[in-house]
Amino acid sequence: MKLTLISLAILLGFAPTSQAQEATERISPQVRQCVEKAVSWLVAHQHASGYFSDQRSNQNPRPGDIPSHSAAMTSLALMGLASVGHLPGSASPESQAAQRGLQFIVNHVTADENGYLGRSDRSRMYGHGIITLALIELLGMSADESTDGKVRELAQKGIRLILRAQQTPKSEANRGGWRYEPSSSDSDISVSVWQLMALRAAKNSGIDVPKEAIDNAVAYIKRSYRVERDSNGRPKSTEAAFSYEPYGGRQTFSTTSAGLLSLQVAGEYDCPEVQGSANWLLRFPPELSEPWFFYGCYYYAQGMYQRGGDHAATARQKTEQMLVSSQTAEGHWLPRNGNEKSAGSVYATSLALLSLSVYHHFLPIYQK
Repeated sequence: MKLTLISLAILLGFAPTSQAQEATERISPQVRQCVEKAVSWLVAHQHASGYFSDQRSNQNPRPGDIPSHSAAMTSLALMGLASVGHLPGSASPESQAAQRGLQFIVNHVTADENGYLGRSDRSRMYGHGIITLALIELLGMSADESTDGKVRELAQKGIRLILRAQQTPKSEANRGGWRYEPSSSDSDISVSVWQLMALRAAKNSGIDVPKEAIDNAVAYIKRSYRVERDSNGRPKSTEAAFSYEPYGGRQTFSTTSAGLLSLQVAGEYDCPEVQGSANWLLRFPPELSEPWFFYGCYYYAQGMYQRGGDHAATARQKTEQMLVSSQTAEGHWLPRNGNEKSAGSVYATSLALLSLSVYHHFLPIYQK
């Protein structure tokens, strides 16, 4: 598994390297305090059995029968904690919380005969992609070999299901993507980007992923880029947005940010779709009132950072200003808009941590 010098030093218990110190110095005291408060809030909202939840409960879940979305939310929390350096396997209280969360997933998420992980907590393919990505990102980081073996086994099952679901017969417009269930005959960018990132993370970690699967997913994402093209298929505009579905659907800050990050994760750093969507986001920066703000902010912060230059600098300033100003005194965030409001604070706080973590580089998937 690919590790930076920073994460390797922490995993081995060494003092921070100069690279780690440099990364820390880039983070303002206000953002550092914001992150620390968010981490404390998340750890305080961990159930005794290991999952993270807004709701207090004394009931212990049984394997295969767990609270709705608990595995997906715990996976987001684990990635949020890990993104700022709290990795399973260390002795700190935060890392111990991460280890308990990881053990909850491997002990309670039951894959069906096809490897479907999103059925256990009823989070469907959204959750399946998130859980699979988290498991792959945390390979080799567990405190014991037994748990790590279970992580790898479950991750491999998750990848097999993603590959199988991509082969579902679909129209040309929808081919290569995913939607709510493995058998869905259509696709959307929101579900698809989680599966694409899981596939890319798996390939990076040594799990067998056919090149064709990633190529087809990339082609699907590019079909969702809404721009007029010339006779050679080249965009006529230097800025445009991604839509929710190919050749149609709403074009938003969140769908555009998702397309931007996922293509770069797949190695498409300089394609016209990446350049144009980054330019569009530079011209139309997000606001807290955006639908699916926290979901989009995570993709926006990470995707614009990957782009570099003015795109990265502008996005960093905007992201930090929005998140620092909107954090509650207790340390969490409250979704404000539409359906995102019902997702809760574990969801929002985990994504906020991922949004603020661009200079930490602890998770392999976001390393340049």
